[in-house]
Amino acid sequence: MSKRVVITGMGVAAPNGVGLENFEQAIRTGKSGIKFQEKLKELNFSCQIAGEPEIPQEMLEQYFSPLQLRGLNCSGIVYGTIAGTDAWKDAGLPLKNPEEPDFDSGIIFGTGLLGADKFREAIHLIDAGKTRRLGSTSVLQTMASGVSTYLNTILGCGNQVTTNSSACSTGTEAVLMAYDRIKSGKAKRMLAGSCGDSGPYIWGGFDAMRILPHKYNDKPEDASRPMSESATGFVPGSGAGALLLEDMESAQERGAKIYAEVLGGHINSGGQTGGGSMTAPNSKAVQRCIKKALQETGIKPEEIDGINGHLTATAMDPTEIENWSQALGRKGENFPLINSLKGMTGHCLSAAGSIECVASLLQLKKAFFFGNINSEDLHPQILKLIGRRKVPEKTQELKLTTIAKASFGFGDVNAVVLFRSV
Repeated sequence: MSKRVVITGMGVAAPNGVGLENFEQAIRTGKSGIKFQEKLKELNFSCQIAGEPEIPQEMLEQYFSPLQLRGLNCSGIVYGTIAGTDAWKDAGLPLKNPEEPDFDSGIIFGTGLLGADKFREAIHLIDAGKTRRLGSTSVLQTMASGVSTYLNTILGCGNQVTTNSSACSTGTEAVLMAYDRIKSGKAKRMLAGSCGDSGPYIWGGFDAMRILPHKYNDKPEDASRPMSESATGFVPGSGAGALLLEDMESAQERGAKIYAEVLGGHINSGGQTGGGSMTAPNSKAVQRCIKKALQETGIKPEEIDGINGHLTATAMDPTEIENWSQALGRKGENFPLINSLKGMTGHCLSAAGSIECVASLLQLKKAFFFGNINSEDLHPQILKLIGRRKVPEKTQELKLTTIAKASFGFGDVNAVVLFRSV
């Protein structure tokens, strides 16, 4: 028996805002969270800027005990724990019952590379023959599923608890995986999200690939330029987003607030064929992913009135717009409004999809469409295909019905999810 699935809670730790209220205000006003990073300059990075959530000590103490904070050296777990706990509380759900697990609730919380700083610390200690100084949490902080495991020490879920990893598609994929589990009746609630570590050990490989902007170290807020003619690469970022998915019947029974309905979506891969590669998507696969998302949800192309794209501020941005236009059969004034969060946050890698899902749902619930900062010199190909009005520079107050959120990740992997207001 197929269940309807809704979002009843959200949490976020983004470079431009930690917590839903701060994040909403930031995206409404076009606030950038991209800043100069002294540590990157000291390490001779070409790109010395990044988006990194600001987590003051007093905030850490709200989520972690003194014992947990001792030896905690994994920013991804910090971001994920804050976002996931906030989403759970925002949904009005109780924390762990120490006597019995909640068998109706589970967690799918993804990541890319987790615990890089902890790995470095462990390697030095082991090489120095000081293994016993690693501490009791080193395994938890370095295993991929550490973030889901850490969250479950707080939540006590007894359903599926796992971690997925699909590069930049991770967060959006987690939402769709959680949706499938609830729709099939295998769970009533699933906490879905993703997180990503921050720091030079995460961002260094991208700097080496020369795909990060290096001419904006003295003006970081101007550096991330999705859909812009002057875009020169993505700015690295980090953080976490979390969403509590629940079957509608359960949500209504307990009188939960509902942000939107998850209509479903599609996940696929371009197989790194037909022009697709480790770093570039196969356009045929992207278009198929969009079309399949529509088919599987019963949504017509003309019903999409907003798109939150992947749009990383690279040379692939015009291609992404072309793919949307081809898949939807819409262009010019007939094209939906489209925006990219990455102008404000940079590309948060494995955390990007979940943070951007939170932004998409805030827009549906609060009736606005945030503007695209740094897009004043819109790429000529995009301008020709869909026009300036469809890429607003300033936030618009308007009621949207259906938003498509897409993530197209390293390795030629794709995920598209559709949300509808209720």
